[in-house]
Amino acid sequence: MIKKLGAEFIGTFWLVLGGCGSAVLAAGVADVGIGWLGVSLAFGLTVMTMAYAIGHISGCHLNPAVSFGLWMGGRFPAAELGPYIAAQVAGGIAGAAVLYVIASGQAGFDVAASGFASNGFGEHSPGGYSLTAALVTEVVMTFMFLIIILGATDKRAPAGFAPIAIGLGLTLIHLISIPVTNTSVNPARSTGVAIFQGDWALTQLWLFWLAPIVGALLAGVVYRWLGSEEEA
Repeated sequence: MIKKLGAEFIGTFWLVLGGCGSAVLAAGVADVGIGWLGVSLAFGLTVMTMAYAIGHISGCHLNPAVSFGLWMGGRFPAAELGPYIAAQVAGGIAGAAVLYVIASGQAGFDVAASGFASNGFGEHSPGGYSLTAALVTEVVMTFMFLIIILGATDKRAPAGFAPIAIGLGLTLIHLISIPVTNTSVNPARSTGVAIFQGDWALTQLWLFWLAPIVGALLAGVVYRWLGSEEEA
């Protein structure tokens, strides 16, 4: 279990540092910024690389919503939910801490004013989308993410390709939803940067726990039916 939790910590650390780091450090750089497309790819690449690196150790959840969805789908024991989620949140905070140190090396950096890649709705949505739009987006995007994960890791799926499908799935989710919420689908990712933003991000953080977990639980129920094998 200690090795599993260590893997989840490292993996979530990498997800936040790589994904949120691309948004904070590289997305808006004049003339050479990677933009939303680059940020979307960065998040997908963090998950894909970690799935190959630690998937055989911990399953590479990196996300409390994923752990809940896998539990609901009958793939993960309830007794391990708490420790996994604690390791994921700790890894997310550690990744955000390293990102904060790096970003603060630029003169004039203001973590609160920058938003620090935090998730939000209303006036804190990149596109000004409402709470309802954000809620629906996060539920549906997490639902689809878990359907991809549960399907790609099904024992009947082609072996060895799950990390690619999952990484590309997360990339697509970001391409769709960055304008709405800055894309969470992951409470640990949202929590890590919100702590350092320290203002509105903490006030709105509840939605980025509630919606992803609801979407993941729904996906677990649906895939149990969708993926069930008919009895002979």
